[in-house]
Amino acid sequence: EQVHEHGALAGLELFHAGAYAGNNYSRVPPIGRASIPAGQRNEPMQAQAMDKADIRAFRQWHRDAAIRGMEAGYDIVYVYACHYYLLAQFLDPENDRSDEYGGSLENRLRLIQEVLLDTKEAVGHKCGVAIRFSTGAGGDSERDTEEAQACIEILKDIPDLWDVTLEDYSFEMGTSRFVKEAGLESTISYVKKVTDKPVVSVGRFTTPDTMVRMVKEGVLDLIGCARPSIADPFLPNKINEGREDEIRECIGCNICYTGDQTFNPIRCTQNPTMGEEWRRGWHPERIKAKRSESSVLVVGAGPAGLEAAMALGKRGYSVALAEATRELGGRVLQESALPGLAEWIRVIDYRVAQLEKLSNVEIFRESVLDAEQILEFGADHVVLATGSSWRRSGVGHWHTVPMEGLEEAQIFTPDDLMQGRLPKDSALIFDDEHYYMGGVLAEQLRKHEIDVTLVTPESKASFYTTNTEEHPRIQARLIELGVHLELNTGLDYLEDGSAFLACAYTGRTRAVDAPSVVLVTSREPEDGLYHELQGRLPITRVGDCLAPSTIAAAVYSGHLFAEEFEEPAQAGAPFKRERIGPCH
Repeated sequence: EQVHEHGALAGLELFHAGAYAGNNYSRVPPIGRASIPAGQRNEPMQAQAMDKADIRAFRQWHRDAAIRGMEAGYDIVYVYACHYYLLAQFLDPENDRSDEYGGSLENRLRLIQEVLLDTKEAVGHKCGVAIRFSTGAGGDSERDTEEAQACIEILKDIPDLWDVTLEDYSFEMGTSRFVKEAGLESTISYVKKVTDKPVVSVGRFTTPDTMVRMVKEGVLDLIGCARPSIADPFLPNKINEGREDEIRECIGCNICYTGDQTFNPIRCTQNPTMGEEWRRGWHPERIKAKRSESSVLVVGAGPAGLEAAMALGKRGYSVALAEATRELGGRVLQESALPGLAEWIRVIDYRVAQLEKLSNVEIFRESVLDAEQILEFGADHVVLATGSSWRRSGVGHWHTVPMEGLEEAQIFTPDDLMQGRLPKDSALIFDDEHYYMGGVLAEQLRKHEIDVTLVTPESKASFYTTNTEEHPRIQARLIELGVHLELNTGLDYLEDGSAFLACAYTGRTRAVDAPSVVLVTSREPEDGLYHELQGRLPITRVGDCLAPSTIAAAVYSGHLFAEEFEEPAQAGAPFKRERIGPCH
């Protein structure tokens, strides 16, 4: 009903995970087309092979669910036939069942066709029936495109809407480092030639021009925007109202997807209000008005400082933003110049463009301020967004105290590399941070024809990127570039031009040549001004200056300050809890 109040249609995706689910909570054996390994994380279990009775039961479950959706008021009901789930498992070319549900294409497609017809019969008189379907492997492969097209030709007239995607989820969900805007186009473009029904798809569409082109060229009828609408929920409104310059474009970092993978609320680098609409009462387009005539000095124009200045300015406060360098952007300015990260510059572009519209915000470039100058400035409140710098000590997850032998080695940090100071012939990268930086620096060095060995205590390069759905592509890229990977290995100490590597499990050490070492471990907050000024005037740290983390965390930190500045303190929990009633 709330969806309908806004003049929109409500769609319901129905699916059954089949063998992809482990059912660890219920301990009911998973079901699948065959007794094959089940679960998502190499779990020691297998699915129960579905017999004819199980298939009939599944069809009834789906039919009943469709009817419940119709009765609840949904306008569109989906048949989900892709992404490794039950229906796609039956369609798999490896489905060698000996009955009418395996073997030939017609047999493997049979269950999808039956469920589609069941759904049309049950709710088609009142609801549109959509199918989500893979048009081929996509991404790096054209495998199975011919078979997918044959399937669409068989089913073309049954559903009311085709929602098409790729078999390769890591490409559909790809980051901007590996997949550019409209990246699915080459694999989905044939669908409109096969069916007369409307077609929708995603493709990390971020610009109105690309969306319009996809429709005008007959590739799609409808544009799917999941991640772009996380970055800017009002994207369609802004296009409709001619406010394209106000769109917060998705940067394709997939920090949103980490929430799904780590079972936490969704978050977004570009939109710090995402996930806080109910818990904190934040709105992506509206912010409460100022409470006083207080002036604020923001020191540092990185992601946290830019966001704080912009949000404070939109509240109506008088804001001065001081940046030590000529260019605004801080760490984002440097990191967006690394291989594959160019689209991250949008974090800067959006905020600078909005700041330029605010007459109550004044920007001071090339303004290095010391404590006395800050005091002389006379602002009512000072926000320090002075960032952080990468440590040369090796302190991180592996070492909690400085590493031995640093004075005898040629040490580099990510800051050095981003500023153009590179090793000469070879480098050992010790990645103890485990996000994108170690892998992307290895790629950068290889582009300069420098031999690279990447050492990490984890079992995968850039381990945390398993949560952003890009780890396989990162590790493949490093292997293709000739980066030597030392996994499950820590860097214990340095001595006489050698690095002593330790097995992460046994602790056994061995020496390798390491004339140059790049330490990607942790960062030191640049908070000296805070400690010098603390107690002398109202002052707050935000972003990496407070606690080094992701760019998303820095933007959020700046926004949090702006939202809460001069607002009454919240008693108890820092945000509303999702409590239904008393706990027993």
